[in-house]
This record gives sequence, C-alpha cells and structure tokens, in this order.
Amino acid sequence: MIALPNQLTLCMLFLLGFSLLAHGAGEKMAVATFAGGCFWCMEPPFDALDGVISTTSGYTGGNQRDPSYEEVSSGTTGHAEAVQVVYDPNKVSYEKLLEVFWRNVDPTRNDGQFCDKGLQYRPAIFFHNEQQRSLAEKSKKKIETTKMFPEAVVIEIVRAVAFYPAEAYHQDYYHKNPLRYKVYRLGCQRDKRLKELWGEVNF
Repeated sequence: MIALPNQLTLCMLFLLGFSLLAHGAGEKMAVATFAGGCFWCMEPPFDALDGVISTTSGYTGGNQRDPSYEEVSSGTTGHAEAVQVVYDPNKVSYEKLLEVFWRNVDPTRNDGQFCDKGLQYRPAIFFHNEQQRSLAEKSKKKIETTKMFPEAVVIEIVRAVAFYPAEAYHQDYYHKNPLRYKVYRLGCQRDKRLKELWGEVNF
C-alpha cells in the first residue's frame, strides 16, 4: 500500500509552492539543507539573509519515514534536526549560506551541539548536488586552515536524503515564542560558545 503524506507535509509543500510562485515562476530557486543542533536556533540566521525565501525546520538523515519529534528526540530513528533553506541564488550564494552555517555551529562536536546531546543534534551539511558538495568541502578546508581553536573540525558532509518537515509548532519558533526561545538559547549557552569559537559574529 502506498503511504500518503500527512497533513502537515501537504501543508508545508503547499506553502513552499506558494512561496516560489510569489517570487516569480520564471526565477530559479535553490535548496540547501543544514543541521546545527536545535533547529529553532538555525532558522534566524538564515532568515536574516536577503535572498532567503523560506526556512523549514525538519528531520533528515534517518531511516524512518515521516518521524515525529518524539521519535527523533528518542535518538532511535537516525535523523538529525535540520533546516531546509529555499533561496534565490541570484541574490545570495551557497557560499554565503555556508559561511552563516559555520558561524552558527560548534564544528568540534559531532555528538550533539551545545547543551543538546545525542546524534539527533549532530551537525552536518547535506549537499543536494555536486556543486554544493564541492563548495562545502572547500569551505571545510578553509575553516580547518584558518580556525582559531585547537580542536579538529568533525562536521560531516553528506548527500541530502528525504527531508520531513517538523510539526507546525516548531516552525518559526523564535517568532511565535520569543521569550521561551531566548530563555532556551541563553540556558544552552549557545552564544557564549559561538563567541569562544568565532569571536564577535554579525549573523
């Protein structure tokens, strides 16, 4: 029996399609996927970029179809929390997205990020084509040669696979629940660690 997409997935696909139409059917859009720990914290830096059309929190890299947040959080599905970025390459480059990604993660850890432990919070770059793979590898080498911290860079670069949008209450969480978001981010000491790694960051 063929599994049908759930209501949330259909809704996200509709909104994505509407967003692309709103930016002109003739314009070429591109997709990038990044994992950097809690997906709540990875939406804001990309949303701030001119040329980014949408960011969607979700799950990818696992072995279960259409998992729930509870299932992913258990660490048993193999998925990582991630954000999928739809952008206009005529306005913002993939290289710029990579730059923003690196400055918002701790590249010295692959078993979680900041206060969140477990492979479901592992950082990764999921490339959608060979050009993205090449640019991602190049950016990683640049970080390895210019980094100011002694630890090794352990973030993986892997081919993008099925991406499942997270539940509606996770989308744009920093807008919907700004106080809770700030409390979580502060308690997780995310910005403290980012400053230790990268210095003052303007993203």
